[in-house]
Amino acid sequence: MNKKLLIGAGVAFTLLFSPLHQTFAAESIGDLRKVDNVAHRGAAGYAPENTIAAFDKAVEMKADYIEIDVQRSKDGELVIIHDTSVNRTTDGTGKVGDLTFTELRSLDAGSWKGEQFKGEKIPTFAEILDRYHGKVGILIELKAPELYPGIEESIAQELTARNLDVPQNEKIIIQSFNFESMKIMNELLPKVPIGVLTSSKLHTTPEALQEFSTYADYFNPSYGIVTKDLVDQVHSIGMKISSWTVRSQEAADFLLEMDVDAIITDYPDYVDPRN
Repeated sequence: MNKKLLIGAGVAFTLLFSPLHQTFAAESIGDLRKVDNVAHRGAAGYAPENTIAAFDKAVEMKADYIEIDVQRSKDGELVIIHDTSVNRTTDGTGKVGDLTFTELRSLDAGSWKGEQFKGEKIPTFAEILDRYHGKVGILIELKAPELYPGIEESIAQELTARNLDVPQNEKIIIQSFNFESMKIMNELLPKVPIGVLTSSKLHTTPEALQEFSTYADYFNPSYGIVTKDLVDQVHSIGMKISSWTVRSQEAADFLLEMDVDAIITDYPDYVDPRN
């Protein structure tokens, strides 16, 4: 059974008999429904991905969440970078796990996006938690956790130290393509919502979705495999669905029509035109 179902049932029961019930009853669930706007690696369309500049831009654009990618340096520091090498997004070369934190921190992670971003650094996980928790939701992706044995425990420790192991309003979510890693995270942090990432239709069968629901709260597919039937299936077993990565208005409009729960995008303004 999905770990959020009992909580949801309790909330529904409370609302049913609350004084506000008659007011809410006048509106449909569809009218009240909101799609979460998740800034992918920050507002990566407008600033260098996974940097403070990108995350600050996402907050400025009123995103509901920032999505971050967590890896680990050679000497054990949790850092925020997407690729398992630094080659694409910095002026350095080499694998993240082969470089010390000092070496990673010395790299320029902004100039590739534009001279105005020169000097942007690879942030630490601790810095992101301290700077943004309470200001915006944080969707934490464990990037290639199989390369970093024990990274789940390290992430759990950082969250627990900040009392984020019992997040309010699901403002901390953890996700990965590595399903075994997510099972570990669910055991370590049972009150934190867990998401599974996939781009494979093999993971959309009723049997696969049921298995995911035993430890995860979100099923997060690439938008290329999203259908209305898939969204309905995910919702029918008590899970939510977040889809990625939106880089066009057409993709955003499609996912809005599909009735997903969250849209993960490089361009937050494609989801929320107020920005």
